[in-house]
Amino acid sequence: MLRRKRWLREAVSWAVIVAVAGFLLFPFLWMAITSLKTNRELYDLSAAPLLIRQGITVEHFELLLRRTSFLTWLRNSFLVSLVTTIITLVTSLPGAYAITRMTFPGQEALGLAVFLAYLVPPTLLFVPLAQVVASLGLMDTLWALILTYPTFTVPFSTWLLSGYLKGIPRELEESAMVDGATRLRALLTVVLPVAAPGVVTVLLFAFTLSWGHMIYALAFVSRSTWKVLPVGLLTELVRGDVFYWGALMAGALASALPVLALYSLFTRYFVAGLTAGATKF
Repeated sequence: MLRRKRWLREAVSWAVIVAVAGFLLFPFLWMAITSLKTNRELYDLSAAPLLIRQGITVEHFELLLRRTSFLTWLRNSFLVSLVTTIITLVTSLPGAYAITRMTFPGQEALGLAVFLAYLVPPTLLFVPLAQVVASLGLMDTLWALILTYPTFTVPFSTWLLSGYLKGIPRELEESAMVDGATRLRALLTVVLPVAAPGVVTVLLFAFTLSWGHMIYALAFVSRSTWKVLPVGLLTELVRGDVFYWGALMAGALASALPVLALYSLFTRYFVAGLTAGATKF
């Protein structure tokens, strides 16, 4: 009886896991199937959505690579996301450390204000940010995105790291400072290795959010050679009422692969950092 109950419990667990995995992977399956269908089958209303009956084709990938600036958009997205991630980490880590380790009036209020800044919708900010970008002469450049993307990555990252650093005993860096280390050296050599899950979470969050962001990229960049991947796919493969569905799905699938690779490599650190940061603040 105990063996049967254990077997039934494992079967239910695996059924739930398979169901959740299927639900999460279904969009990628849909994109893959759509990108491999011919246009004739795509627009055939009698065709089965999840089956390829008229043969596999790579014409949509060829259209994407030969008739659009897909590789340029991919390079721009990677460059903007990478620089934004570096700026986010360099800014949010000292800020979180100051909020959690320094003593000054309004310390708790400042930590809450930093998080509330993240809740401001980008749709309310892109108009004043457009004036700032235009006054600096950065319109239609990648610098416009590199300058504005940290406005939504830094606040949340600082809040998350603050919650994570609160769970690290102060005695660790105090012992290092007693031995002659400066506060900066204690941060880099003692606190930073212990806070590795939180740092990885911030890196993944900043990179992912920058990779898929559209509002600022759509408002500040119009030249095709400086567009990032989401905006390039939307503006170049949707022309009036004509949607190049095969190429759109091929581009969406290709753009999702780097993010999937990052999360698959650092899932353990991401879950640990996100859980600790959210519960300890």
